[in-house]
Amino acid sequence: MAFKSASSPHINTQLQTSRVMQRVLVCMLLGFAAQLYFFGWGSLIQVLLAVSVAIAAEAAVMKLRNKSISFALSDYSAVVTAVLLAVAIPSMAPWWIIVIGVLFAIVFVKHLYGGLGNNIFNPAMAGYVLLLISFPVQMTNWNAPLSVAAHSPTFTDAFNTIFGLSHYAADYWKQAIDGTTMATPLDSLKTGYSLEHITSEIMKQPAFTGSIATGWFWINLGYLLGGLAMLKLKVIRWHICTGVLVALFICTSAGFLLHPDTHISPTNQLFTGATMLAAFFIATDPVTAATSPRGRLIFGAMIGILVYVIRTFGGYPDAFAFAVLLANMTAPFIDYYVRPRSYGHRTS
Repeated sequence: MAFKSASSPHINTQLQTSRVMQRVLVCMLLGFAAQLYFFGWGSLIQVLLAVSVAIAAEAAVMKLRNKSISFALSDYSAVVTAVLLAVAIPSMAPWWIIVIGVLFAIVFVKHLYGGLGNNIFNPAMAGYVLLLISFPVQMTNWNAPLSVAAHSPTFTDAFNTIFGLSHYAADYWKQAIDGTTMATPLDSLKTGYSLEHITSEIMKQPAFTGSIATGWFWINLGYLLGGLAMLKLKVIRWHICTGVLVALFICTSAGFLLHPDTHISPTNQLFTGATMLAAFFIATDPVTAATSPRGRLIFGAMIGILVYVIRTFGGYPDAFAFAVLLANMTAPFIDYYVRPRSYGHRTS
């Protein structure tokens, strides 16, 4: 019998895990299309490579565990993990980056704890954090949006760069300071504040003007629309994503009103980096999140607050991966203390 995605209280629209995962992938298409448009063919190559490695790793582990390989692959959970990790890394990152990340996510984070439904950490985010800490140079070299890049790589260029098969690949990494690659808006913000620049000065930098900022805005808008589609299809519930976005908005608004020289506007916070992708597609993972409605709100709000704190005072520009993993650790605690009252019983 296939796993069901809904837990008590039971509703009439239970979906099989495979159907849920398929809908998640479909709802990601709009945001991924924007990412592909602005960052080129490398994003597609990373996704295809990640999915291939994830399927192979899932099959190998299930074989070692004497479990049904076809049953495990049919739920699409490994594919979703691979896609989430692939869209989170730079599109031109070397091939071994995504291979290491996916293998760690599937083999160690997912199956070491017993497989789907038993893992305590979000596999994609755990893989991302491993890569970010281990390979910071490769994980922070985003290529410039194609509209402002010195050279727009073809599919062949992207393939050769990722797999290191041509001189173009070497030139790409040598030219990280001349327009082939550049900092994301959040990277530029963090660097600017470390150099004691004020917000108005930082906002004049290329990362916040023209096509670069526009690219990140459209990517986040695409994932926002995809997330709203998931809510409409009842793939996810509104509590976690609302908690994330409202908490981040409130914290950012307060900071911006009190100290505008050291904070950017809430709009810039919400539509840069991985905000919408994480709020709708990552934080809402039902396995690693809190389960009750009130618990989900607390869980989401915790992620939003942690993102604000790390982005503002920490050393990592985006912070969603760390925030999600920290919140994952608190999910059992939240569930224990925020238990819904059983029908027919008084609140204890």
